[in-house]
Amino acid sequence: MGTSRAAAVTVFGAYGHTGRFVVSELLERGLTPILSGRDPDKLRALAGDFPGLDVRPASAGDPAALDRALDGAAAVINCAGPFAVTATPVIEAALRARIAYLDVAGEVEAVADTFAHFADRARDTGIVVVPAMAFYGGLGDLLATAALGDAPAADEVHLAFALSSWQPTAGTRGSSQVSRSRREGRRLVYAKGRLVLRTDEAPTGRWTFPAPVGDRPVIGEFTTTDSVTIAHHLSAPDIHTCMTLEAVKDVLAPDAEPPKPVDERGRSAQTFLVDVVVRAGGTRRRAVARGQDIYAVSAPLVVEAVSRILAGQAGTVGVVAPGEIFDAHAFLRSLAPRHLSYELGPAD
Repeated sequence: MGTSRAAAVTVFGAYGHTGRFVVSELLERGLTPILSGRDPDKLRALAGDFPGLDVRPASAGDPAALDRALDGAAAVINCAGPFAVTATPVIEAALRARIAYLDVAGEVEAVADTFAHFADRARDTGIVVVPAMAFYGGLGDLLATAALGDAPAADEVHLAFALSSWQPTAGTRGSSQVSRSRREGRRLVYAKGRLVLRTDEAPTGRWTFPAPVGDRPVIGEFTTTDSVTIAHHLSAPDIHTCMTLEAVKDVLAPDAEPPKPVDERGRSAQTFLVDVVVRAGGTRRRAVARGQDIYAVSAPLVVEAVSRILAGQAGTVGVVAPGEIFDAHAFLRSLAPRHLSYELGPAD
């Protein structure tokens, strides 16, 4: 059926694991998804679950097909990795269509490339581009921004991730392979205000998470896209990121199980806790988010963002981080309690 420009949002990679969550969330918000991606058969199968929606096959290597996929849409959400391959052509299509672009990229290099390569063109075109508007990148940035509050700068930011298990999707595995290839066996670390490559072993240690997780062994310098989004708009020379050891072992295991739905919303049993501690001078503040399924929660994060952008609440144009254009505290509160729990206060 036809869709109006005010209500339609193209979802590129709609039949992927996260894409399906995004399609469902858009429908719940009263927006109309346009289903797009490179595999026509998978799109038709998805359309069987969501009858009445437009189906527009397109591949990253076909600009004309991408233009058709975005025709009449008010925004595009890119859920198709590896984003090192898809982000640039889909952003180019969004620039031609003059519509907002958002993605759920977890690839640090791809997100850094988006900020570096499209800042001027997105601003000059007058569109909003929000990379990594997902569990990694978006959530951590919002938490750090909320924790910093009115302070002009942070002396250091700590992000600690506790996952009950990782349960990586095929998309995560593919994106990880692309990142490892780009790094040529080295580690990517945020240090002294920039991303650097290192060849030494990642440090290990312990982090005391809020209850009920408590004290856990962690891998340090586990750099995520949050280091790119936070550094883009917050003055924070030191951003430290760690991940629970069990989750790292899980994502690296060749036989790790993919997510399996356990509830009516299709979420897996995986749980997460993101603990962000920000120090500014002598003040330490903590923001905490808890929830279920890192892939499922990416959908309300990116759909809440696109809803606010379409409502004219972005306040600026260009390539931006979520904490830069949204009221972080209000944004996180809007997701609670249905999608996650959120706490803000002083750090012990």
